[in-house]
Amino acid sequence: MIPTAMTASLGTEPGGVFYLFGEDEYRKQEAADALVEAHLDPATRDFNFDRLRGGDLDAEALASILGTPPMMAEWRVVHLRETEALSGSPRLRDLILGVLEAPPPGLALILSCSPPSGSKARFYRDLAAGARSMEFAPIGANDLPAWIMDRVGDVHGLEIEEDAARALAQAIGSDLAFLSRELEKLSNMVDEGTRITRAEVEAAGIHIPRQDRWEWFDAVGERRIEEALEGLPVLLDHGESGVGLVIGLGTHLLRLGVAVTGGPRALEEALPPRQRWLARRFASQARRWSADEVEAALLGLLRVDRLLKAGGASDQHLVESWLLEQSVRREAA
Repeated sequence: MIPTAMTASLGTEPGGVFYLFGEDEYRKQEAADALVEAHLDPATRDFNFDRLRGGDLDAEALASILGTPPMMAEWRVVHLRETEALSGSPRLRDLILGVLEAPPPGLALILSCSPPSGSKARFYRDLAAGARSMEFAPIGANDLPAWIMDRVGDVHGLEIEEDAARALAQAIGSDLAFLSRELEKLSNMVDEGTRITRAEVEAAGIHIPRQDRWEWFDAVGERRIEEALEGLPVLLDHGESGVGLVIGLGTHLLRLGVAVTGGPRALEEALPPRQRWLARRFASQARRWSADEVEAALLGLLRVDRLLKAGGASDQHLVESWLLEQSVRREAA
């Protein structure tokens, strides 16, 4: 059977062609490894598993590998990485698409691919449409705490408090391989049935910055502008960029706008299932905003984003100006 975490996208039946694509190499490789383990018998793995790179293949070699039946097992697995390298060869493309249309009995073909940004090549569209496909877009900074909380539950069977997940995300960033190793260490430090707290994160020797970006977003959402102004240079000193903060604020304000106009239930329905607990926090912040204020703040962020990308003024100056606008607007209201 396909691992439970992937059944929604890839289905439950084994065999056939799986197309794993996107920029997140870590999660893409994890998914491929899980598919390999789901299909192979450890006793006959060496006979029935081929790991290939698209740039190293010719049509004859690939056809031979794909046409080889399983040996003393139900499934033979071929994991083809760098599938994008096949796009320039009509023979290789046709070979893969032929397998897509009529997979040989006993074959599980896993295609890992990083299509060029913005590519509209038919090859990638055909793969996504004909195979069982799953996209692995990069985990954005705003979604890192939720990914950490999901990871702790799904992989380690534990819980991690939100502020501990935020601290880890702030300290380590979006290096998922490094984050996964740190979560492995933390899971070994706590007893079964307990929660990983910020204290455990600190005890593990992980340096936690003085300013948490998500606490900073909450300060803006709660209209604590003076506090946000004080925290801004600290965030920038930690390596945050003006553009990154504007993107994070935009996401925060869009969610806030949903809560303002539709109530907590509307936001809960709009959030991914494992993030619906956020609706309670935004419900509290929404009482401090009107729909017009949210709209004006978002338009101001759009202007700041354009100015940041145009260059000239410093990141701190432009974001500070936006924060001061919110303070003035609040006082006027």
